Amino acid sequence: MSRYSGSVATVLAGGVAGYTVVTIWSVVHSLFSPGVMVTNGVISVAGGMLVGVGLSLLPAILPMLLLPRIRRWWAILLGFMVTGPWVLAGGFAESTVTIPRLIGALLAWQVSVAVTRWAVRGVPRGALRRDHGEVMIVRGIRAFGMVFFVTIVLFPFLFMISTSFKSRADYLRDPINLAFNVLQSPDALFHGYIQVIQRFSFGVYIVNSTLIALATVVLTLIPAILGAYAVTRLRFPGQRILSRLILLIYMFPAIVLVIPLYSVFTQLGLRDTRPGLLIVYAAMTIPVALYMLRSYFQTLPRDLEEAGLIDGLSRLGVILRITIPLSLPAIASVGLYVFMIAWNEFLFAFMFLDTPAIFTLSRGMIMLDDQEVPRQFLMAGATVITVPIMVLFFRFQRLLVGGLTAGGVKG
Repeated sequence: MSRYSGSVATVLAGGVAGYTVVTIWSVVHSLFSPGVMVTNGVISVAGGMLVGVGLSLLPAILPMLLLPRIRRWWAILLGFMVTGPWVLAGGFAESTVTIPRLIGALLAWQVSVAVTRWAVRGVPRGALRRDHGEVMIVRGIRAFGMVFFVTIVLFPFLFMISTSFKSRADYLRDPINLAFNVLQSPDALFHGYIQVIQRFSFGVYIVNSTLIALATVVLTLIPAILGAYAVTRLRFPGQRILSRLILLIYMFPAIVLVIPLYSVFTQLGLRDTRPGLLIVYAAMTIPVALYMLRSYFQTLPRDLEEAGLIDGLSRLGVILRITIPLSLPAIASVGLYVFMIAWNEFLFAFMFLDTPAIFTLSRGMIMLDDQEVPRQFLMAGATVITVPIMVLFFRFQRLLVGGLTAGGVKG
């Protein structure tokens, strides 16, 4: 390759980083502010290429810029240096230059410098080898994938929350704008939540969902623990077949089972009752809970249980005093997983429940899906369903992941 291919690659990486970061910043600024900010893409690419020139050529002219103590401050200064020419050259296309936008531009170009430095880290400024080009391509694909997937996952969630805090007039004026006035009175800010809790009885639905989810956890863990212990410790006819067919129920889609179950539960008087819903939820979650606990129980040493049997403990005593205490991380993670399934389940709750007094949150959401109900109320209800389970997941994420992978290696 050319002896200057490294510098050319740095300049090109700077152009791509400058355009991407400035474009993302302009979109985010437009979403969170009343006005729309338009930036000039060509000038943003030129500004990014100027960053690449600064990172590749100036250190060659002034080697002192490569010193560890100076390198960081030089990169920060470079971001400020590029912002001025970008603004003067017309970086804000059809947009008024204001103090908040100018501060945002300074921060955006600092990010552009950081992204460019990350993209060319370890890449020489002279001739490039093939592996250097591959590293830069992989980093570019990784950065694009991260931005893309974060955007498609985060945007609907932010849209849901911002809409729930808006008034009806603000929502109709600009539906896709994520900005909302946090300085308004609490009654106006939380109007949607107050309405869904008081007018649409979401407080009752929260209690119902919590009780049903907790009851499902209890009804699932007891047989799952006993069943997992049985298939891993006891010897009985059909043990291997049973162990392999634990997840057989998941071969049948829920939509195939809901009609027969609806007919049977109607004849038995279990439809439109909490016990009927608990039976279905337990049947759905016991197989996967048993499978997960079986994998963990296989890693537990048998010597401790045999010692307990020698000391006079019964099988049930061994399970209660030895197996369960050793398996608390896995049991907790399975319980959290089952709770999330029961909390979010919609199909069976929609088909089986008709009385509003026993609706779960997911079933109650249907009450908000009406043309006469403002969209803010629907988004407030969706937030009420989503946020608690998200907080629970992120709070115990380490426990959940650790428990799910604890039985992956035998030892």
